[in-house]
Amino acid sequence: MKENPGGSPAPLIWSRPVTRRRQSPLERDDIVRAAVELADEGGTGALTMAAVAKRLGPFTPMALYRHVLSKDGLIDLMLDSVTAEIPLPDEPGGDWRADLRAVATESWAMVKRHLWYAQLAPTRPPLGPHLMRRTEFVLGVLVGQGATVGEAMTYAALLDRHVLGSAQQEAEELAMRRRYGLHTAEQLGEAITAARELAAAGGRHPLLTQWMGSPSGATMDEQFELSLAFLIDGIATRLPGTGRRHH
Repeated sequence: MKENPGGSPAPLIWSRPVTRRRQSPLERDDIVRAAVELADEGGTGALTMAAVAKRLGPFTPMALYRHVLSKDGLIDLMLDSVTAEIPLPDEPGGDWRADLRAVATESWAMVKRHLWYAQLAPTRPPLGPHLMRRTEFVLGVLVGQGATVGEAMTYAALLDRHVLGSAQQEAEELAMRRRYGLHTAEQLGEAITAARELAAAGGRHPLLTQWMGSPSGATMDEQFELSLAFLIDGIATRLPGTGRRHH
């Protein structure tokens, strides 16, 4: 919620129904779509009310506020809009691990399409309809295995942090490559060669030097899947329904 020192919290966008104003060419969905496109293209730094208004046509930022209340309101709508891209069944299936894995991997796929999500999601309360539906589904999976609601929320938060942390790492790596002009595999290889020379100096880092000579290992997606498997295995040890609870 927007800070309001000395007073009550500013109203959330979800408390304001969608209204269509007479003779207004703007609609809330159009504003959200334009904002998502801007953030996809330029990150959070490109997301200003003026830029969104310009993208939509000859409008002023004030015209947008009539539909989204504030920039915080717009961010709330953006986060919920892209969360709708995550497919969810109506109810948990018969395999709780598969359910958690599916939600996490689909969330990871969505966040990779919208890397700004990982930066903005922790700044806003997850109260949009699609966000709450996703949370309710994950809680249902975990409570169905014997977790209390409080425990389930803790485990759900751990899964979310894994998704968002992985996305932030990828976003920062992409930004680093852009800053240093590493746009091609050849340019990246040249940078690794230079780094290998630093690692090899003095012979103090033989294993790191060896790896830099022939870089190998899991891709970012493979690392995500591996660490997700570790996380779900850890959750399993604390769920009564799995018969493996540790205290």
